[in-house]
Amino acid sequence: MKVLMINGSPHAKGNTYTALHEMEKIFAENNVETNILHIGNQAVRGCIACNSCMKNGKCVFDDVVNETASKFEECDGLVVGSPVYYASANATLIAFLDRLFYSTHFDKTMKVGASVVAARRGGLSSTFDELNKFFTISGMPIASSQYWNSVHGRESGEAQQDAEGLQTMRTLARNMTFLMKSIALGKETYGLPEKEPFQRTNFIR
Repeated sequence: MKVLMINGSPHAKGNTYTALHEMEKIFAENNVETNILHIGNQAVRGCIACNSCMKNGKCVFDDVVNETASKFEECDGLVVGSPVYYASANATLIAFLDRLFYSTHFDKTMKVGASVVAARRGGLSSTFDELNKFFTISGMPIASSQYWNSVHGRESGEAQQDAEGLQTMRTLARNMTFLMKSIALGKETYGLPEKEPFQRTNFIR
């Protein structure tokens, strides 16, 4: 089992990392291989809707998005972590995810997704919902925990004081591990769900 973890915070070792690292420890206990990729401090531009990826199989901007594509394809689960800015995720992370999900054309069905968010006080639920939408549009089941996947803290390291938040991360990692292993067994026995040809219905013709 492999889990790719995306740290969307500008701070490599801030409170978002604290949440991801708490999960990483549980994954290690369960022999799940992890890779934490820090992208929050990189210059990632947004998608320009050129559709070059449809022809070339990769994004026209050859940066961390293309570097991550193969890791995404190989993993069984994806964890995306972000701080909260104005009740939303870090813009760099959203630009990264927009391009990563759009430019990668492999089947993401039944890869398990989880989002975790960190904030001083508010905006956690809206950011959590925003990140989960990348999974649901891609046929990726979402792992749940005992509460919404969030930790509190402003200065780096303060999330270590959020005992409930850290427990939520540990529970999330255990549940995600169980779900990935269960899906792997299900795929061996039943295969993936049947897919119908996609029917695109535009509102303006």
